[in-house]
Amino acid sequence: MATARGPARLGAAVCALLALSLRPEPVRGQSEPKIHSTEEVILKPSNTEINLYCNLTLTSSPCNGSYWIKDGEEITGTRNVAANSTEYKILKPRTDNSGEYQCVFTFESSPPVNATIDVKARPEITGHKKSENKNEGQDALIYCKSIGYPYPTWTWHKKVNDEFVELNNDTGRYMITNKDNYTELIIKNLHIENDPGDYMCNATNFLGDSYASTLLRVRSHLAPLWPFLGVVAEIIILVVIIVVYEKRKRPDEVPDDDEPVSGPMKTNSTNNHKDKNLRQRNTN
Repeated sequence: MATARGPARLGAAVCALLALSLRPEPVRGQSEPKIHSTEEVILKPSNTEINLYCNLTLTSSPCNGSYWIKDGEEITGTRNVAANSTEYKILKPRTDNSGEYQCVFTFESSPPVNATIDVKARPEITGHKKSENKNEGQDALIYCKSIGYPYPTWTWHKKVNDEFVELNNDTGRYMITNKDNYTELIIKNLHIENDPGDYMCNATNFLGDSYASTLLRVRSHLAPLWPFLGVVAEIIILVVIIVVYEKRKRPDEVPDDDEPVSGPMKTNSTNNHKDKNLRQRNTN
């Protein structure tokens, strides 16, 4: 049995060697395209213009066009036909111009190739709530949005005794969600004693940081009834004022016709005086 296995194994090895020798070698004349591009760019306040460029240096297939992409979306107006180089200019660059740029070259008979250029900037918070009003027992949602690249690391803090203390999800009442240039803080089952105050979001990358604050107000369970109670109080006060005013304005009682009229009455002395005057005129 041992002598039979030896020739069999030798024959298998010979067949394997023959198969390898007959395998076609790859064509060495074809090489993958290569792109020479701008290195990463860091935005500075002194920048007045930024030029991003890509040159297609090696290609085995004719190029039939190129275009630019920013953060996964094509930039309109950047299509270029049958050119081995492309350029994209950013005039008066701002923080929101930062991001991941790609130049893409397309070919007639091969898949497209691209090169990535990072335009980096410190984060800048562009959207947040300045204040939030909630009732006790409700949930509060506070958020922050930023621009800048790379995407920042987000943290949340609450002002306690004039110091900002970092929050986390360990308590079960704070839920923090971070995604790229967006973060949100959810505070569940608000407490009127502990939860009101200033909350601060902080965005940080290796170029710097930025922060913004939101004032959270928590009202009592009776807060929805306050407008109704205010209206009731106003009505009661108005009724009291009307009653008092009417009592003070009421005139004296008018006497009835069958009651004797009080006041001076005409007497006979007046008539006697008139007769005396007539007698004197007659004697004259």
